[in-house]
Amino acid sequence: MASNGENGRHQEVGHKSLLQSDALYQYILETSVYPREPEAMKELREITAKHPWNLMTTSADEGQFLNMLLKLINAKNTMEIGVFTGYSLLATAMALPDDGKILAMDINRDNFEIGLPIIEKAGLAHKIEFREGPALPVLDQMIENGKYHGSYDFIFVDADKDNYLNYHKRLIDLVKVGGLIGYDNTLWNGSVVAPPDAPLRKYVRYYRDFVLELNKALAADPRIEICQLPVGDGITLCRRIS
Repeated sequence: MASNGENGRHQEVGHKSLLQSDALYQYILETSVYPREPEAMKELREITAKHPWNLMTTSADEGQFLNMLLKLINAKNTMEIGVFTGYSLLATAMALPDDGKILAMDINRDNFEIGLPIIEKAGLAHKIEFREGPALPVLDQMIENGKYHGSYDFIFVDADKDNYLNYHKRLIDLVKVGGLIGYDNTLWNGSVVAPPDAPLRKYVRYYRDFVLELNKALAADPRIEICQLPVGDGITLCRRIS
């Protein structure tokens, strides 16, 4: 858990909940999340916690949310941009049917291989096609190919925030009508409402403008319905309607 400042407000930039009470967030985890967390996900979460960049991982409550969401929409063909050690990827793989597929892309295979043995032990590796490298060239190739248009049930984006709009311009063609795109970190640790002189870490300040630009663009996009949820660091679901 993050350390608290005055009035119990979260001071740690990477804290994975925007709730203003550590005790309340811990209650959610201990009552509804951890008791139902599959053993493989627990193992990967605990291993990832030792990683120096552990703040990049999907929170346990968000992993639980994604798992249920994918079951509710009967997702079968999905994509994930930004994998890290694979916690959200594992949550997705567990939700898909045995013949389900995930195209997973990340610029760092080393991080993915931290979680890969756990994914393999869980018998889920056959659902995953991992590609190392930038996602945009892959997306451009898929769009140029033509056969991938409208072929994805669900796409989860948790990668470089400065490219979120570039991803959206492409993903809107790849997700099916009625399908979902989920953009992670759209509340960016609450910095989206921080005053101009707020003391923010450099990377938070730098990416905040890109997150603000994305949120504005998604709200104005007539091709989608949106729902922005205060789960984890904020996740915006976009349902393609045209």
